[in-house]
Amino acid sequence: MNPARSAALAVFDAINDRDLSRLDELVTDDFVDHGSPFPLPPGPEGYRMILGFVTGVLQIRYDLEDVLETEDRVVIRATAHGVGVDAVHGEGAAGGSYAMPTVHVYRTEGDRLAEHWGVRDEYGARIQLGTIAPPDPAALSAVLTPAR
Repeated sequence: MNPARSAALAVFDAINDRDLSRLDELVTDDFVDHGSPFPLPPGPEGYRMILGFVTGVLQIRYDLEDVLETEDRVVIRATAHGVGVDAVHGEGAAGGSYAMPTVHVYRTEGDRLAEHWGVRDEYGARIQLGTIAPPDPAALSAVLTPAR
């Protein structure tokens, strides 16, 4: 078992509990979040900044689906439940709710997290919020139907 598994799970507890003070003991001093859309300083301070945005602005809460691990990686598949924000999701999103599949890959060092990569279905979230149209099923059918 990866010794940092508990640190990765504790990050999601911190997000769901809205208590980011625990990050100092969970990530390395040079931790890098590659999943952030904003430039961040390294370490717990930077991670606290982006997670503050995630919890405070987007109001994200996670349901964990799967946890996989190797010697130096912990991977978590989770569903994020959030609230739409016009500046992030497009005009008309404010206050709407969405469920967004996510995958989080952490590189670990000992019992701490050293790096994070996040994959999010932001396109699907915007469809749920009504700020972009879903794909046209007829167009998909035309692409998938072989020409005769």
